[in-house]
Amino acid sequence: MREPDLMFRQNGQTAISLIAASFLFSASAPAIAQSMAPATLSESGEARTIADLQRQIDELKAIVSALQTQQATAPAPAVVAMPSPAPGTPAMAVTNTAQSPAAGAPITPAQLAAAPSPAKPKAKAWYEKLRLRGYTQMRFNQIVSGDANAPAGISRLRTIGDGEVRPDNNFSFRRMRLILQGDVNDHLSLYFQPDFAAAVSNQSAGERREGTVSLRDMYADVFPFDDKSFRIRLGQSKVPFGWENLQSSSNRLALDRTDAINSAASGERDLGVVAYYTPPKVQKIWDRLSADGQKLFGSYGAFGFGAFNGQGLNRTEGNDGVMLVGLATWPFELDGLGLDGQVFEIGGSVMHNRIRSEIRTGGLSAASYKDERAGIHAILYPQPIGVQAEWNWGTGPEFVPATGRIEERPLDGGYVQVMGKIDKSPIGPFYPFARWQYYRGGFKAAINSPRLETEELELGFEFQLDSALEITTTYGFAKRKEADERRFGQAEGQILRVQAQWNY
Repeated sequence: MREPDLMFRQNGQTAISLIAASFLFSASAPAIAQSMAPATLSESGEARTIADLQRQIDELKAIVSALQTQQATAPAPAVVAMPSPAPGTPAMAVTNTAQSPAAGAPITPAQLAAAPSPAKPKAKAWYEKLRLRGYTQMRFNQIVSGDANAPAGISRLRTIGDGEVRPDNNFSFRRMRLILQGDVNDHLSLYFQPDFAAAVSNQSAGERREGTVSLRDMYADVFPFDDKSFRIRLGQSKVPFGWENLQSSSNRLALDRTDAINSAASGERDLGVVAYYTPPKVQKIWDRLSADGQKLFGSYGAFGFGAFNGQGLNRTEGNDGVMLVGLATWPFELDGLGLDGQVFEIGGSVMHNRIRSEIRTGGLSAASYKDERAGIHAILYPQPIGVQAEWNWGTGPEFVPATGRIEERPLDGGYVQVMGKIDKSPIGPFYPFARWQYYRGGFKAAINSPRLETEELELGFEFQLDSALEITTTYGFAKRKEADERRFGQAEGQILRVQAQWNY
């Protein structure tokens, strides 16, 4: 048997009219009888009769209104023919097969309340919950002065963050990202990000090809608990070492990451499993900072611990060990110190790994080298002036010219950045900054793990003409050893750089 439903005529308005007429007749019958009797009622009795009639009419209006609302919102019911009320019948009853009121009983408010509720909307399929977004960065790099070129064996002015810092170059794409992300269900989300601005070398007598596709991220987040404060990330994702490494390039003030921090995980990503936990109190602070326009480091948790292959981004694993990485960071609100709205964040990260370096003769080194680091970071978010700093120490592979071999050598370096945040200006939100960086140590991502010696001061500003368009301009004073074990010394020079980033 089907669940009881209220049945109406095919023409709902006619049904409502008949019900209303029946109720009105039932309610009016006593008054009609009294009007046919001798006029013996007192004026007070007539007043009570009129009041009773008015009350019954008001109740009838309310019932009719409820019927009309139910008819407009409920699914179309099956049509059941109902006979017209016989003359003199006091009321017409609406009945169903499951529960019938007494014959001739009127519809009651309780019966109306028992009517079926509107059908729930159909839940979206998982693929309807996905969204597509992205950003593109177009750059202009110009070596204004210095060692743009040099004889063999002497360092040229180059950076490990952007291969387009070189002579005979004008415009280039640094990143073209498309991001597909969304919740598959309440406990699983996915994130997929390719880059269409990658470059491949040695395609034709060593010539470089640009505009190729490279996988950056492909991972699933598993949420064991409903509040989503804890997640397990499976796939290729960022290695949680260094606050700057975790921060998206679309959100960073400086155009490139620093050598000291990025050399720990060039490309920032690897294949593995990592768990993140963010206490609700911390998430609330980060949400407030994000709404205020602060540049955060992303959804990587206040605490993280992961295991990765350890060979690097899009590289085949070279040994049977795993890279272990841990991260902890905590924001403190400084309202109690009289600095309303100001937040100071501090934390650190550690890395334990062994890696086989790529060698110039081809393939990987026979030996695996120690690759261990520890770092600290601190950020005073700008209100309107702020400071950001990181430093790390460790041991890693480095080519030693004196022996002609790759050896395990100490490394250290970091940066200090001062920045401002001006929310209102004639050109929109405005972020001036100055950053100094320093690094001494090997660069494990390059052939033969060459030694880097970097000192650079960079001045710049970012302004947002629109929420979809950002312009960043920097001017740097650099002293760098080129990432090539066959070249020696530090190149010096000044570099002008301009970037347009559009978000979609």
